[in-house]
Amino acid sequence: MVQPPRRDGPPSVHHVAAQAGVSLATVSNVLNHPERVREATAARVHAAIADLGYTPNRNARALVSGSTRSIGLVVSSLQNSLFSDVLNGAQLAARAREFTLLIASSENDLQAQGDHLAYLESTRTSGVLLATMEESRDQVERTRRHGHPVVYVNYEPAGVDACSVIVDNEQAGYIATEHLIERGARRIGFVSARPDLQPVSRRRAGVLRAIAAHPGVTLVDVDAGEIDPPGGTDAGARIARMPEGQRPDGVLGVTDLLAMAVVTELRAAGIRVPEDIPVSGCDHNSIAWGGAVPLTSVTMHGADMGRVAVDLLLTELTDPPGEHVHRTVVLGSELVPRESTLGREAAAAHRARMAATPTDPRRSEP
Repeated sequence: MVQPPRRDGPPSVHHVAAQAGVSLATVSNVLNHPERVREATAARVHAAIADLGYTPNRNARALVSGSTRSIGLVVSSLQNSLFSDVLNGAQLAARAREFTLLIASSENDLQAQGDHLAYLESTRTSGVLLATMEESRDQVERTRRHGHPVVYVNYEPAGVDACSVIVDNEQAGYIATEHLIERGARRIGFVSARPDLQPVSRRRAGVLRAIAAHPGVTLVDVDAGEIDPPGGTDAGARIARMPEGQRPDGVLGVTDLLAMAVVTELRAAGIRVPEDIPVSGCDHNSIAWGGAVPLTSVTMHGADMGRVAVDLLLTELTDPPGEHVHRTVVLGSELVPRESTLGREAAAAHRARMAATPTDPRRSEP
């Protein structure tokens, strides 16, 4: 029988054992292997835990088991609502499976991303979801060598055999450009930056594919220098200064923040949106929807990506060693037309038609 220990701090497993009148091993079995303990004994231990307010030491348990029931999520930036949506979906899915989600944002800094991954390793997290926008092979391989599986979110890795869940960014660029062409645009201004970022390069591929399908439609590249609003402000001002015969008659921002800034600059210069130039975004960032002209964009299904990523990671954790098959889940994209391309009345009519039309984002699971 365990003697009552001194109580000069938070209750410990020793206090639980003493109050329940059982051994330390029995308390450990109740917490970790309840099937080994008689029901009446387990009830006494749980009553002692409740009475004392005891909380298991997760760090100590991790030292024994080698991992915790936690999942790490590292995102590129929480300033983009896509990644906030990923977080929400992942958190709900993790909680449903009794896992805790640990969250970090690298703010588009590759070194910071590596530091976050190293920290998550030190906490003995069970695995990591990595919502990156650029090549991170060395960081990921190091994390995996240390026994922590990694699932990519919104990025399809090259040369790394790992699970991933992505939205079809090429399709997103394609359908946004098609929409502008349908609205009568023949000179498509593509406002973008950072072609090294995979979502950017794939959206551009979709833009080019749509333009190639329509003879007489041309591309006007507008380098914003960066993918945040200041780049869009500069790009919008340059577009507004172009001679009318050379100016794009339709604009697609590779991000919604770029497109929103372009809209602001065009209107400040007396150019009407969408009557003179329809403008669309491409990544469904809710931060960009509150301007004077609500922005057309393309769905990214962030919450679905987060949910699927958790499912992929937990499947990898539970598959027998050597039997897991990595796969990529691709989610489709849908256009969400708003006032910046349709005008107020047409946008309102479109919302009314679409209000009761659910969509399934899943497209393929190679």
